[in-house]
Amino acid sequence: MSEFAVNEPQQSLSTRYEVKLSDIFEGPMDLLIHLIKKNEVNIYDIPIALITRQYLEYLEWMKQLNIDLVGDFLVMASTLTQIKSRMLLPSPGELEDDQEDPRMEIARPLLEYLQIKSAAEQLAQRNILGDHTFSRQAHDDDFSTVNEDQLINVGLFELIDAFRSILDALPGEEHVDFTADRISVTDRISQIVDILEEKGSVTFTDLFSGQADKSDIIVTFLAILEMVKLYLIRIVQHVHTGIIRIFYI
Repeated sequence: MSEFAVNEPQQSLSTRYEVKLSDIFEGPMDLLIHLIKKNEVNIYDIPIALITRQYLEYLEWMKQLNIDLVGDFLVMASTLTQIKSRMLLPSPGELEDDQEDPRMEIARPLLEYLQIKSAAEQLAQRNILGDHTFSRQAHDDDFSTVNEDQLINVGLFELIDAFRSILDALPGEEHVDFTADRISVTDRISQIVDILEEKGSVTFTDLFSGQADKSDIIVTFLAILEMVKLYLIRIVQHVHTGIIRIFYI
């Protein structure tokens, strides 16, 4: 999970919050892997035009959320655009056997990254006393009998997908006002802590229920990101149902 810091300006409540990515555990490679899995495509046969378009859409959406994109994300965007351009250029003739598919420039580092990530995950799964113990008991039937191996940790891009689904389901105009006019991120964190103190855990969507105002929904999402950074919560997803749940730790 990426770390986030939310700078909360004191000038006025209408000032946009700034979300900074620091010590990135989820970077451009993770976004590419997320898109490849989401589109169910072969890593050796990446539809570069589609993946490039979706990658740029994610960056634009993160910018709208005022997430400060580090250079690696922009470098990857440039690399994808360059590969897309090379593949669209007319070939002077049949490709020679020694001419490599331009997509391998992405596929090779992706495969290496997946190997390293897999090794790191295996090391992380080694038994540590109390590592898989929640300090508070969940009261929802969806997760009360779930084994740990049925849960996966949720990353930034899965959260963004879930958040976008919530916004898409809202009635009214499509324009989203990324400002906070009613409640601060700090106050919303305090409210979420109170909810989790009482319930132990809550589904991701439950935290947004009853919030018809888009600016309040934005603040809730930023509060969740800040709580991740502060190690106040753990966010997991059920493998089979896809339900995302937030645990207070």
